[in-house]
Amino acid sequence: MVSFRSKAAQDLHRKLKWLIFFRALFGVVLLGSILVPIMRPDMELHLAGRALDYLLLISLGILVLSVVYVIVLPWIGRLMLFAYIQVGIDTFLVTLIIFVTGSFSSIFAFMYLVVIVYATMVTYRSGGMVIATLCCIQYGLMIDLEYYGIIHPLGYEADFLSAGYDWPYIIYKLLLTIVACYAVATLSGFLSEQERSAKRDLWAMEDQMKRMERLAAVGEMAAGLAHEIKNPLASLTGSIQMMQDQLDYDPEQERLMQIVMREADRLSTLVTDFLRFAKPGPGNAEVIRLDGVVSEVVGLFASDPRYQSEIEVKTDLAAGLHVKIDPEHLRQVLWNLLYNAAEALEDRGEIEVKVYPGRKNHACISITDNGPGMDEQTLSTVFDPFFSTKSGGTGLGLSIVQQVVGAHGGLVDIDSTPDRGTTVTIRLRRHPS
Repeated sequence: MVSFRSKAAQDLHRKLKWLIFFRALFGVVLLGSILVPIMRPDMELHLAGRALDYLLLISLGILVLSVVYVIVLPWIGRLMLFAYIQVGIDTFLVTLIIFVTGSFSSIFAFMYLVVIVYATMVTYRSGGMVIATLCCIQYGLMIDLEYYGIIHPLGYEADFLSAGYDWPYIIYKLLLTIVACYAVATLSGFLSEQERSAKRDLWAMEDQMKRMERLAAVGEMAAGLAHEIKNPLASLTGSIQMMQDQLDYDPEQERLMQIVMREADRLSTLVTDFLRFAKPGPGNAEVIRLDGVVSEVVGLFASDPRYQSEIEVKTDLAAGLHVKIDPEHLRQVLWNLLYNAAEALEDRGEIEVKVYPGRKNHACISITDNGPGMDEQTLSTVFDPFFSTKSGGTGLGLSIVQQVVGAHGGLVDIDSTPDRGTTVTIRLRRHPS
């Protein structure tokens, strides 16, 4: 399965392709609206001086840029930076269009708002604010330079703005444009963030559904197979214990029997994990205070002599969050995740455990380590049964976590970056206290 990071990159790549398409379409429309008056001299077009020529060059420049963007897009690694560059160039093109069509008197100042809207669709709220600021700076600078006669639109006198308009009206229009830019950036940014959150939820649900479908068949087989193994395994273990009591002591035989008992215990543990994976069930669900259970498990983990000397455990547990879940199941899930984090750190590093309120009436638990992280290929298979990056692991820990959390109506999300650590987030429905 593809990780959230890959899906976000694919989504951004798709948006950039549509952005290039609509930019090229705008360039074609602008070019057509210019060529028609050129071919029809009798048609009146209220543009001063050589404005028509400059608009023709701008439209051709838009088309050339669109072709360049299409060519380089498949080779771009940092798509978000590429998006900022594209939209930033668009603001300069809009400023040119406004300048050659009358600057302060131009009717095309609204195009800044169009750029801000699609900027938030691609770069979200923060990008929208950056682009709004860039638009305001350009527009304000252009108006100031025009007012002081340093620049003037084609066909206008150098003192046209200062002589034709009162300073309070110029300030009013400038402030109105700035307020409009930031208002549009705020509103469209809010909507784009809502869209991004909805997509993340949808991707999480899709991933969980795919995992559950893939594990369902394995789970059915696992339940029957585990029961069939467990009974003869118990008989085998009991027989070995009886032989130890009845046979005369022999060091070699004792060593072999200890090996048999150790491997039988290991197989028994594997079968028990297999049963938990196959049939986790809702258990005895009850309303619990989340920070209390998490604090208890973290305390036990932090006092484990295997980890307490080299691993630092930090907590940030929001109080007052209640969920309905089997406490033993939750302890099992938390212990598995803490154990995985400790194994990833190789007994040296830092683990941070957080409990916090999530969106849409969820309560979240996140466990973050500063270990080596995982690449995309590993991240896409971590929930698969029997997949493990540890030599002695059974590969059922995260599968059990997924099954248990899913049985209680929750979601599990993993975010990991090579050399920057891993974060596992559990989202459970909040329950009124």
